Formats: sequence, structure tokens, C-alpha cells
Amino acid sequence: MEARLTLLLSILLWLSGPTWPVFTAKHSTVLRMLVASGSLQYTAAFTAHGLSGDVLLVPHVVLIVEESDQAGPTQGHGQSRCGSVKVTRRTMDRKRKWVLSSEVFLVIFLGHMTTALEVPLDPKVLEGLPQPPTITNQSPKDLIIDPRENIVIHCEAKGKPLPSFSWTRNGTHFDVEKDPKVLMKPNSGTLVIDISGEKAEAYEGVYQCTARNEHGTAVSNNNIVRQSRSPLWSKERNEAVVVQVGVSLVLQCRPPTGVPPPIIFWMDNNFQRLPQNTRVSQALNGDLYFSNVLVADTRNDYICYARFPHTQTIQQKQPITVKVLDSSPAGERRPRFLTPVGQSSTQMVLRGEALELECIAEGLPTPEISWQKENGDLPSSRTSYQTFQKTLKIVDVTEADAGDYRCTAKNRLGSEHHIIKVNVKAAPYWISAPRNLILAPKESGILTCRVSGDPKPRITWSVNGVPIETEAPRVLTPPDNLYQVITNRPALLDCASFGSPTPTITWFKDSQTSILSGDPYVIHDNGTLEIQVAQPLNSGRYTCIASNNLGTKENHVQLEVKEPTRILAQPEYKEVQRNWNAVFECKVKHDPTLHPTVTWLKDNGELPDDERFVVDTDSLTIKGVTEEDAGNYTCFMNTTLDQDSASAWLTVVEATPTPPTVYERPDPPTDLELTDQRERSVQLTWTPGDDHNSPTEKFLIQYEDLLHQPGVLHNLSEVEGTKTTAQLELSPYVYYSFRVLAQNRMGYSRPSAPSKQYRTNPAAPDVNPTDVQGVGTDSDNLVVSWKELTGLQSNGPGLHYQVSWRQKGVDDEWVSETVANTSRFVVSGTPTYVPYEFKVQAVNDYGPGPDPMVIEGFSGEDLPTSAPDSIRVLVQNVTVAEVHWEPVPSSTVRGQLKGYKVHYWRERGLHQAEAQQKGEQVLAFSGNRSEGRLPGLVPYSLYTLNVRVVNGKGEGPASPNHNFETPEGVPGPPSFLHVKEPTMDTLTLEWGPPQDNNGRLTGYTIKYQPVNNSNDLGPVEEVTLLANETSVTLANLKHSTRYKFFFNAKTIKGSGPTITEEAFTLMDEVLIQQPAVDVGKVRPIAPTFTNVNSSVLGEEGAMISWEYAGPDKNVYVEYIEENSKEEWKKEIVNGSNGSQSYLIKGLKPGTSYRVRVVAKDHSEATVLSTEELLITVPAMQSKQVDLATQGWFIGLMCAIALLILVLLIVCFIKRNKGGKYPVKEKEDAHQDPEIQPMKEDDGTFGEYSDTEDHKPLKGSRTPSNGTVKRDDSDDSLVDYGEGGDGQFNEDGSFIGQYSGKKEKDTHEGNESSEAPSPVNAMNSFV
Repeated sequence: MEARLTLLLSILLWLSGPTWPVFTAKHSTVLRMLVASGSLQYTAAFTAHGLSGDVLLVPHVVLIVEESDQAGPTQGHGQSRCGSVKVTRRTMDRKRKWVLSSEVFLVIFLGHMTTALEVPLDPKVLEGLPQPPTITNQSPKDLIIDPRENIVIHCEAKGKPLPSFSWTRNGTHFDVEKDPKVLMKPNSGTLVIDISGEKAEAYEGVYQCTARNEHGTAVSNNNIVRQSRSPLWSKERNEAVVVQVGVSLVLQCRPPTGVPPPIIFWMDNNFQRLPQNTRVSQALNGDLYFSNVLVADTRNDYICYARFPHTQTIQQKQPITVKVLDSSPAGERRPRFLTPVGQSSTQMVLRGEALELECIAEGLPTPEISWQKENGDLPSSRTSYQTFQKTLKIVDVTEADAGDYRCTAKNRLGSEHHIIKVNVKAAPYWISAPRNLILAPKESGILTCRVSGDPKPRITWSVNGVPIETEAPRVLTPPDNLYQVITNRPALLDCASFGSPTPTITWFKDSQTSILSGDPYVIHDNGTLEIQVAQPLNSGRYTCIASNNLGTKENHVQLEVKEPTRILAQPEYKEVQRNWNAVFECKVKHDPTLHPTVTWLKDNGELPDDERFVVDTDSLTIKGVTEEDAGNYTCFMNTTLDQDSASAWLTVVEATPTPPTVYERPDPPTDLELTDQRERSVQLTWTPGDDHNSPTEKFLIQYEDLLHQPGVLHNLSEVEGTKTTAQLELSPYVYYSFRVLAQNRMGYSRPSAPSKQYRTNPAAPDVNPTDVQGVGTDSDNLVVSWKELTGLQSNGPGLHYQVSWRQKGVDDEWVSETVANTSRFVVSGTPTYVPYEFKVQAVNDYGPGPDPMVIEGFSGEDLPTSAPDSIRVLVQNVTVAEVHWEPVPSSTVRGQLKGYKVHYWRERGLHQAEAQQKGEQVLAFSGNRSEGRLPGLVPYSLYTLNVRVVNGKGEGPASPNHNFETPEGVPGPPSFLHVKEPTMDTLTLEWGPPQDNNGRLTGYTIKYQPVNNSNDLGPVEEVTLLANETSVTLANLKHSTRYKFFFNAKTIKGSGPTITEEAFTLMDEVLIQQPAVDVGKVRPIAPTFTNVNSSVLGEEGAMISWEYAGPDKNVYVEYIEENSKEEWKKEIVNGSNGSQSYLIKGLKPGTSYRVRVVAKDHSEATVLSTEELLITVPAMQSKQVDLATQGWFIGLMCAIALLILVLLIVCFIKRNKGGKYPVKEKEDAHQDPEIQPMKEDDGTFGEYSDTEDHKPLKGSRTPSNGTVKRDDSDDSLVDYGEGGDGQFNEDGSFIGQYSGKKEKDTHEGNESSEAPSPVNAMNSFV
């Protein structure tokens, strides 16, 4: 027997292999155990709880751990139950310790996912082994008893030694010996309960049998004992049912509830079954349905019977009377369902049971019922029709039978449909039950149970009948394992564990306290830590910790990431003359802890055994090469973890002189072949063409996508010129056609012939759309946009995009929509400006792409709803004010806060009585500000302002208008200063007040002093004048003297800018106009400009001020737009000496200008120019221009009207001076007999001629009042005179407004005595 066991264990070791199989399955549970030395038999029980509390127990499975066959079993501990995994231990003779060495860990489960290795044992061996109990016979779970018979609950078990039995009832111990009515059969656990004279209800409940011996425990199923019941029908009085012929009718049965449910049928008083057909049928609930009634259906003995099978009793309902009248028969009608009602209904069925679907319809003629399954076929082998096609029955239901079933009722008047949605649920059922195990001490075992159900079952284990609820974790991976990997390759660190509850695995590196998770670490469900791309910095000591609520267990492993082995100096192509030496280099770089070995091959075989071949650590030398040495030489560098190789060709040539070598481009490669064909890669091989004396440096591989981009070539890969194969990485859903080009020093060869077409299978997308953005365009939407995938990136047909979104911080569930052929999606109905999370995932017919990145954005903005309040203005000085406000609440901004805008305008000057409002100005302040400064204000003015909040949509409502005043300032320069009425000793000065008073004028100051011939200034005289004065005469001046005057205005704040003027007093009654006239008395003085300044006055323009001294009076302000190449614009100003200023008007808002002040002489030559000033006119808010108020438009309209008037006058004159009027001709042509001739007198119309003869107009006469009388004819011309109203001529033209005056002198020579005819006036336009 020992020999047999030794052979058995040897087979197990050979079959188990070096590693344990990994079990994964749907709804599976795995129990791992490590059998310690000295442990005895135990069992593990498994239950799966699913629908309606159903419990599924494992079949009896035994795990045997053998001890010495001579020592026999030791004390037993453990239990066995029906539906348990029996674990038995055995230990071999200590002399056979080598057989069951503690170094050996057997894996008992082999094969595919869950198939266990069956180990047949010799029956004689099994007979000698102690066995825990095993349930061999038990009653069904649902035990319905007849109250007239004894109750028998079966429980049989086997085991060695024989087990003893005990029972529980309703979860508590059931003492059989204390109840005289209960008897347990000898050597058995079967109960016999005598219920004669007792009520069977007293013994109803849940029973469970337990079988025990010293080696274990077995537990039976729960047996639910219920008494069969057949209750009587409740008394009722049935009224006669009276109906008309053709109507539908339902006779209800409503049987009493029994255990088990009764069987229903309809009979008459003679116990004969009532005939049924397509018109009359019994439903599943027992009711009798008439699709339409006939007179023959009249009877008084419709009786419903209920048969209770367990008690074999039949209960009868009171007879029902039906009277069918023919007085008002119902007409024909299309079908209508009596049951089920509505357009659709739902029905649930358990897996493995029978599905019965019922449809009963009424109608006339009687409808026919048909069945079909939506989007599928009925399983013909399991499908049957009952009750005249009204019931569809499918037996042994599976999950595939779920779906929508359509029943159709049809007669010649139409059809009706009803959809029954069938949901298939499943009580727990086995996919793979645990199998018996036989283990030696210290061996590990895995018990795997796979179960399924709908809803998902809950899985529990128990040992010896006791549930496994808690167990401290254990780490099964050996400690201090050393893992070595190469850089950029994956590293897998194992951490197998066991415990209950299932331990949680965490990993730590070195002394770090943070848990390793996320890139580049992946922790798998089995606890393995994966580093997908290992790097040297990942080397170190890793700690694996398995923990549950009972404790923790840790294990340490070491990871070393090595540098890859790479050949740096590769062997190169050699062309060597015969008898010379050839040397191939092969220098390698490797990890210092790895020791590579070098191997050289010739034509993929070993090197010749020849002393001419010398192999060094980094080279191969071939001495005295011969023609036989030519070939391909390969250098292999191997380490324990990786390798690298490189090849080169050796060509042996004759030593004789050769003609000059001709170098050309290589010939194209040939014989393209595709091998190692996989889903995402293929190996391409080719034969190189002739290199034409220039070694091939590389090969370029191109491809053409015949599906998405036919005719377009793409570069795919490049390989070294010494290689003739390439492993190509491919994309799904592409029709590849490859070609290869060779390159040497002369260039590329022609492309090779294309390879055979290689089609990759479609797959789910590998990437998602990029550039995903989300922004709201309206206040209630969010527009998600992205960059679509290319055809190559689609990986398969049916590319579309799943757009998902949710409101950040509010929604947990994603809302998704699917779109195709677009790069944007609009989410409507969003709240205003709230954060959203959204993502876009590429999906095709083969599945979704990777999990997309979550992007954040905001829904659309809307205008703010509130205005800033608490407006305060602090005036800083005469031109600057500081505005303060209270920011609006963030909830009312309804968008991204851009800042605040202050709208302000000047109402009027405080010295003005009436408002003179100027244009509104706007200043923007970015950010969440609460104050801002307003520069450039006009002193002594009344201003109005309001503040508005601004977001990305626009401005919110304005705050209430707030007024403030600026203080007084110094006034502007006087508008002019003129010198008049000079005499020998007096000069009269006239001036205009400043355009900008900037306050209340308090007066003027005139300073003047003489200027001598040498331009020296004499003593200064000062005169103070009142504010209301506009002129002054200065007396006692020297005659024939030039004076220079300095003039300015004053307010309480001080004096304003000074303007200057020069003038001469008279000498001998002669007026000196210019200093230059008296050439000998005043020498020219060098002109100078000082204190040149500029200020921008908004829409009014730019103020330029300066001080000038010089004889030249031609002073200009010149300006030009910055960076413009046009001519300078110039405006002449007063050229007097002293302080001056000039306002440049008409500047463009938002434009920068260069400005300068120049002085010119009498020849317009520039004498002096200031430096250029750069001024910028701020952009103003655009205003709507009223075209009708523009001067140019009014002038244009007047010019057009004047031109038209002149043209009319010219035309009239032209007609009056030449030709004859056509009135006479028209009247002569008119042959209306009713027209009476008119008298010829002085008032008649005559024909005009160049002669002096005035012939009367025949047949016409003009009355003395200047009008033409109307005769009876309506066709004649009327009202040619002045006194009548305007009339219409014969062709409908209005002529009254062109009639001339009649009262003209008849003696005007050759001119007509009458006004020109309006008809002629109209003809002048023809």
C-alpha cells in the first residue's frame, strides 16, 4: 500500500507543475487551506442563498489528509453534512518522509478553470480509512403530509465509525426521546411521528438532521413539513347571468386556497366535462371564458370543481345559470383581449421551470390566437401550445428565453396585439461543485465552488457544520522572494493570501508610508502588484500586507530592475580580399550585475572548427579569409534575463585589381511575405535587391490603407539594412498593403511590388476624442465639443460617441447620449452657469473605447440680475474722483465675473444755469473690485454716474444714478486777445472769456513790458481787471515802441494759462503792423518753445499748450495718426509770444496721434519745431448718428432739389422758344362730332411760330376767366387756365399743377400771350 501511495504522490507532483492553477469564475468562491502537522479530518460546507431564500448545498465532497496507517485515527474533530466538502488527513510512515516532504505543495485542481484532479484510491485503502459522516438519503425540502397518515422524515447517513443522529426543529434542538409520538429508526436518523389523535399542525415546521461521528459532522437539507389542506368553498349565492347573443362572458371560479393548490375543471350536474373549443376555454386561474356566447350556451349547471391531490378530495362551487337572449344580438367586432389586459404585461419565471403564457380574446367571429417572440425564435423542442393556442408553454426555461412575447388575436375584422415581457430569474444552481481532496500534512488545498443565480447568490462556507465567518489573514507567498526584471518590462510581485473576511491587500515600498496605487502600479484582485513598465528607480524592498478585521500579516519581497543588454558597436558589412583578415566588432553594454556570454554564428550555425576564427570578448577575427568564409555572421549576447544580437555580411573578393566601382541606387526588394499573422501585428519578410556596390543602410516600410485612404501611402517603420524581416504593429479594421524601399548612400530604390492584402479584424477604439471642451452659448445649455477620430483610429465600423455629463457636486449618476458624425453636442435645460463634469467616449460596433478623461466646464451665462449698491464718490482733486460701491452677491452674477463698469457724464458746469450734457464715458475695472478712479474730469462741474456688474454675457442693470460735483480749478486760457486802436501812447486790448471757466472768474491780469531794439524786455507793468470786463485801454505808453502783453484769467483757485500778444504804438501817425516793418529798429529774436504739454479731453479733442518766444507769427499745430504715411495736418494758431493753447478737434476715438508745434516764417519755411508728443484718444461708446441732422446730408438734399428745379426751368424755356404745340394737331385728329367749335378771341390758344402772325387755334375758345369750357363731350381737354383745380388730361396725366398764369400782356412781341401749355411741358420730358 505504501508503494501505491508513493507512486500516487509522484504522479500528483508531476501533474501539478511548478505553479498553482488560478481559478476564476462567475459567482465563485474558493476556500484555501493549509493542512498543519497533526491536524485531523474536518469538512467545509457551502451554501448559496438566492431568489426567495432558496439555499443550494454542495454535494458531499471529501478532502482526505492521511496519517500513518499503523497509528490509526486520532481524536476526531469536525463535522460533515449533506452538501459539504469532507477533508481527511493521513500521514505516511515516518520512514517515508521523503514522500510527503514539507517542501512539496501539491495542487489538486488541474485542467481548465475548475476541473479537479480525480485521484482514484484502492477500495481496500478506503476501507481502512476513517470516514466522517455522509448523508445518503433525506426527504425532499418541501414535505407535504396527509393528516390521516403518520409523518415520516428520512435521514440516512454512512461513516466510519457509524454516526449518531440528532434533529433540530425551527432552529432549536428537537428532543426525540421526550415526545412519545416520535420514533427514530435504529441505526438511522429517520423520524416516524404518529399523529393519530393529534393535530398535524402541531408538528409543522422546519426540520434538520445532523449525523456525527468522531471524525466529523454532516447536516441534511432543511425539511419544511406542512399539512395538506383542502378547505371548503365559501358559501355564495350566484345570480343568473343574462346576456345577449354574441357578447363575451367570463364565469369566475375563485377556488379556495389549499396546500398544495387545487386542480380546477368545469362540469355539469351529470359530472360531464363541459365542452371547450376556440370559443369557450378555461383559463389558467380556473375561470371560464366565452369569446362570444350562443343561444346554445344557455344552461343552469355551470359548475366549477377543485380537486386537492394530496387529500384526494374534490370541492364543488354552486352552479351558475346562464341565459342567452336573442332579442338584441351583438354585432360583429374586431378582437379585444379579456386577459391579460392592456397593451403589455410582465411575467417572471424561474430557470428550469415551465413558462406558461396565456392570451384570451373576445370578438365576433371568434378570434384566432398566434404567438411569436420579438427579436428571436421560439425554442421548438421545448415549446407547446395548449387550450386551443391560447396558452404558450415552454419547459425547462433558460436565461435565453427572457424577452418580449407577442400574442396576436385576429378575425376578419382586424387584429389585436399584446406584449408579455418575460423575466427569467434563477434560484442558486451549480456551475461547478466542490470536489473531494486528498492531502498530506502541510499541503495546501483549494476548494472551489462556482454557482450562479439571479439575483446574485450570497455564498457562505462552513467547517464541521460551523459557518466560516472569521479567520485571521495568512500570506501564502514565500517570504523574501527576489524578483529580477529588465528595464521597461513588466514586473509582477506575488502576494497570495487567505482569510475570512477576504483580506485586503496593500503594498508599500521601502520605508514609505503611502500605499502604492495608480500609475505605474496596478494591484490585481489576487493581490499581485504589477509595475507595467519597470524602471531602475522601482528597485527596492516591497512589503505586502494582508489585513481584515481580525488582524494583519505582512510579507517582504525584493525587486531588482536591471539595465538591458544592448550591442553598442555592431558588426558591419565587410568586403575583404582573399587572404586578408576580417574583423567584426561586437561591443556590448549591460547591467554590471549581469554577466553576458557572447556567441558567434555563421549563417545561423556554429562557427567552423578552425583556428583562423578567433573570438574575443568584443570582436571576431577571421584570419586569411577564403571564399568559403563568406556569409552572414551573427553576434549573440545573452544574460540570465535578456539577450541582444546583431548581424553583418562578409563578402570575399579577389585580390586582383578591379575596375573602378560604379555606385548606384539599390534594386527594389522582392518576394514580400506576411508571416506570424496576429490581431495587432504581422511579420513582413523580403529579399533584398542588388545594392550596386553601396551597402544598404536601411529599409523603409510603407503601407496603403485600402479601406479608409486608398491610394495614399504612409511610412510605417524603418529597419536596418542588414535585416530582412520586420515585426509590424498594426491597427484594427485596416486593409493593409505593404511595400518596401531600400536605401544606400546613393538614395532610395524604387518601391517593391505590393504585398498581399492583410486585413485586421475590427476592435473597440483604443483612444477617445481629444480636445474635449464644454462651454455654454445660452443661459440654459452646455455645448460639448471635441476633435473626432480619424478613420484609422475608429478601429471598426459604426463609430459614434457617447457623451456623458453630470452637474458637479450635485449629480452622482451620469446622463449619456449617443451621437455620430458630429463633433459637438448641446446639453439643454441646464441651470445658469453651474459647473459640469463631462466626458466623451468613442464607441463602435465592437465596444467602447477606454475610460475617457473627465473634463470640467460651465453652462451658459446670463446677464446679471442685480446692481451694485452703496455708491459713494470721493473727489480727490479737480479732475479725479474715486468711486466706491458694494459688490453684488456672487449668486446674482450668473456667469464669470469680468469686473465692473462705471458710466459717467457731465451734466453741466456749476456756473451754468441750464444743463449742457456731454457724451457718456465708460471706464471698466476688471476683477471683483469695489472701487475705481475717474480721471480727466472737468473742474467745477456736476457729474452723474452709475455702476454695473459685467460678466461674460454682458452688463447687468445699472445702479441708481449718483451725482457729484468737482471743485473749482484754475480757468482755461482766455479765448482771444486782440490789440485795437493803437495811438502814439495808448493801446486798446479786447479779449474773450475762457472757454472753460473751471470755476467762478474773479478777474483778469494783464502784464506788459516794452521790448527794445535788442529784444531786451523792459520793466513789467501789471493791471488787474474785473471778471465782467472785456476790454481795456492802456495809456501813457511810449510812442513807436513794441509792447509784449501777458494775459490770463483768475478764479479763487489761482490764475489760468497765459496768452501773449505784441503790438506797437504809433509814431508820426504811422501804424506799425509788424515788428519786421521797422527793420532797423528791432532785430529778429531766436524763436523758442517751452513748457509744451498735452491733455486729452475725451470727445472734445486734445488740448495742446506751450510758451513761445520769437518774431515769427506763423505758428501751427501739426498732427498725424501714429504710423501713418500721410501728410501732416496743420492748423494755424495765434502766433503771439507767451503762453498759448489750442484745442484739436475731430480726433478719432481709440486712435494715437503724433503732435508738434512749429513756427514758420513769411515763406512758410519751418523755423522751429517742438518735439513730437504722442497722445491717445480714448475709445468712446459708439453713438447712433441721426442721418437727417447731418449738415452734409441736408446740403446734399438741397443741391439735388436745386438741380431738379434748374432742369425744369431750362426745359420750359426751351419749349417756349421753338416748335409748335401739338394741341391743335390732337384736336384736329379728334373727330368727336359732339365737340362744338369755340369762338376765336384774344383769349384763344394759338399756335406759336417764328413769324409775327398769330393765327387763332381753330375749333377752340378760351373764356375771359382763363378757363376752357367743358362741352358735352367728356373726351376734350379741360381746365387749361390758372383759376381751375388741377385736372387730368385724356391719357390720365395730371396737368393742373403745370398751368401758367393767364394775365399776361398780349403785346409782348413774338412771345405767346398765354402761359405755356402743360401738355407741352409734359412733352418736354419725352
